[in-house]
Amino acid sequence: MKKFLLSTAAVALVAMAAPASAADMAARPYTKAPAYAPATPIYNWTGFYIGGHIGGAFPGENNLVGGSSDGTFMGGGQIGYDMQFSPNWVFGIEANYSFKDTNSSFANRGLGSVTGRLGYTWGPAMLYAKGGYAWADTRFTNGFAGDGGRDGYTVGGGMEYMFTQNWSGKIEYQYYDFGN
Repeated sequence: MKKFLLSTAAVALVAMAAPASAADMAARPYTKAPAYAPATPIYNWTGFYIGGHIGGAFPGENNLVGGSSDGTFMGGGQIGYDMQFSPNWVFGIEANYSFKDTNSSFANRGLGSVTGRLGYTWGPAMLYAKGGYAWADTRFTNGFAGDGGRDGYTVGGGMEYMFTQNWSGKIEYQYYDFGN
């Protein structure tokens, strides 16, 4: 029993001496926490784009020189640039031109516009509003002289969905006003 008590006392003395030797160890190096980096968006809307569109045009003009309020087919193309300036906000600029099918003697054969747009994204979808300069390619075919253009403005909005990083589709409404 004496041997057991002596060996237990010896082990206890060695165990108590271990913390004393640990006091002479080198200090842990101080490291700063890493700088905060906001999460990068999974869907990145920044970049140039080019595309085409089809739809309908409803001029809503009833005038004495033969204007028509019938709906017509419209199609064309657009080019633009978008910049995602925060995780959910996108600003962009777009130029487009649309050809219209028309049979009236006083007709807007085409519509062009240069617009800015501001959008809010969540996941692959973006809801946006747009507005800017508009131009109408106006033709007179009823004996009056002159072809030309009319200046005005356009406002609108829509929703765009990103299917992959390089493919998206959108539904959009634009209102054009060229004065009287």
